[in-house]
Amino acid sequence: MKSPAATVSRRQFLQTAAVAGAVISAPMIVPARVFGANERILTGHIGLGGQGNSNLRKFTNQAAALCDVDSGHLARAMKTTADRGRDCAAFADYRKLLERKDIDAVVISTPDHWHAKTVVDACDAGKHVYCEKPLSLTIAEGRKMVEAARSNKRIVQTGSQQRSSSNFRYACELVRNGRIGKLQEVHVGIARTNHPFKTSPPPDSTPPAELDYDLWLGPAPERPYNEKRVHYNFRFFWDYSGGQMTNWGAHHIDIAQWGMGTDDSGPIAVEGTAKFHPQMWHEVTESCRIRYTYPSGVVMTVGQQQPDISMGTKFIGDKGTIFVDRGKLTSDPGDIIQQPIADDEIHLYNSSDHHGNFLDCIASGELPICDVEIGHRSATCCHLGNIAVRLGRKITWDPAAEKIQGDEEASALSDRPYRQPWTLG
Repeated sequence: MKSPAATVSRRQFLQTAAVAGAVISAPMIVPARVFGANERILTGHIGLGGQGNSNLRKFTNQAAALCDVDSGHLARAMKTTADRGRDCAAFADYRKLLERKDIDAVVISTPDHWHAKTVVDACDAGKHVYCEKPLSLTIAEGRKMVEAARSNKRIVQTGSQQRSSSNFRYACELVRNGRIGKLQEVHVGIARTNHPFKTSPPPDSTPPAELDYDLWLGPAPERPYNEKRVHYNFRFFWDYSGGQMTNWGAHHIDIAQWGMGTDDSGPIAVEGTAKFHPQMWHEVTESCRIRYTYPSGVVMTVGQQQPDISMGTKFIGDKGTIFVDRGKLTSDPGDIIQQPIADDEIHLYNSSDHHGNFLDCIASGELPICDVEIGHRSATCCHLGNIAVRLGRKITWDPAAEKIQGDEEASALSDRPYRQPWTLG
């Protein structure tokens, strides 16, 4: 009997995933060059705010180039690397960083509206990519990101790092191996909206000298600068993000998809209700309750500010339940989470270091634990939920064709035009 932390080979992963119907259809990737014992993978870092600095610390030994449209962010990151003995080049425009031939991979921690463009351009430039979650701003962007990774044979890891935590993996293994019986429901709890507006928003103003605001906007619609819309506050506006649905949903829905075995698929119907800020000081949901129906009949309910749905992911079967969150793993009956997974049962991809897994896969050519296809499918669930509550009606989704059925207005929200001269693919 193997322990919950038992390792699994790539071959075993594909075999067991096939049994569960969750194989990602993608060729094995051959790296551009094989990294020998004396060679080092060099990374460039695009976006150096809070999460960007956190990612930078994970890759300090690889960092060779840094980029941010805010010179203050860039200066702080340069100090971080200098303090750790790294001499990094500095850029304001990510396209200049991508021209560097010595950069093997890029780490993208920009606001969401920049993810797709930088990922596609990086893949086209021959770079491997670690991109923060949510992978995309729209459903259409996500598919183009997958296509760019595959056509260029690049490794693209989505920053949904919960997949590299043993309690999340073990919870999903227990569900996939029938420990709670037939799966019937999944409850996903997401965080409340921590918007910055305690009083009315400040008036629009001139951008600060340290910020290239036009480049910060990039492909997003042009509008006047407002300090409460930029940097972390981007998360609260549809032009740049999808609120806590895409922020925390990209974590906990991702685990739900893993446990259901739907990494290459998704729901067939999405409907729900939401409340928004009465003065629209921000645009995203204040609270929501969204119901996703899957082809198997399993229903996933995503709740924000719902008293019966706790932050995290809860799997409900006809013989028990499993709840998992960061630092938490419980079950009913309680002995479910004490059960080992047998050798001949399903063992999911085992990674104990999300950032390290990315580097390992660049060297080996194997797909990472949260490959671009997986990140795209999880983000798609988030986007479908937002579309349903924004329009206030049920959305019918074809997960094979990746199309909203019979609703032109909803379909239009699955993509967004880019501000000229920016284009994607």
